[in-house]
Amino acid sequence: MGTRLLQIAPGRRTLLAVAARAEADAVLAGLSQAGDAPPAWTLTPIGERFDLVLTGVGKANAAGAVASTLDHARHAAVINLGVAGSLPGASPPPIGGLVLATASVLADDGIATPGGFITQAQLGFPPSELTGMEFPADPSLLSALGALGSVLSPIATVSTCSGTDALAADLARRTGAAAEAMEGAAVALVAHRLRIPFAELRAISNTTGNRGTQHWDLPTACRAIEAAARCL
Repeated sequence: MGTRLLQIAPGRRTLLAVAARAEADAVLAGLSQAGDAPPAWTLTPIGERFDLVLTGVGKANAAGAVASTLDHARHAAVINLGVAGSLPGASPPPIGGLVLATASVLADDGIATPGGFITQAQLGFPPSELTGMEFPADPSLLSALGALGSVLSPIATVSTCSGTDALAADLARRTGAAAEAMEGAAVALVAHRLRIPFAELRAISNTTGNRGTQHWDLPTACRAIEAAARCL
């Protein structure tokens, strides 16, 4: 897999964007880097092939941090790594399972109406003039990372996480996503505008739906991220 990434990025590096310190620690451990996670919004070289940026949680942090550190001359690709919540479906991904995004979707940017959700793009204000609300993963990165994802599916990027059964079911239905997270599509938008290949890989840390009955296991998800980073 490392060889395939090198073929995508000969002579340049891959930027790894992570939101939270626990996720950054897992990535650093997987890449055999000792020490604490770096300060947020700071480009941190890791060996000869990777840079890491700790973005902070949420779309605004993710977009700002990646836009300020992603460099077309330095980086050939950007990968968003982190944890995610499993959305309901016929075969929801299990806790600790890895989901490789076929597309990253800006899932709750728009208006909730009695007749259903209207996206920002449907309102006439797409986040990019060249796309709707979905940002497909780069095909070469999908191929290189394909062995890591136990599930290949869209991942929904949200500002409001699904703490009710109704919200989780509606999000899954509207987007076709197997998981929700809070940064991927924002990173994808920056990469799209800078014309740099993008992919999103997430480990399931929790179920979604009614908050009181959710199941969480962040340590298992972080171990899965560590193992995925080791494969890079």
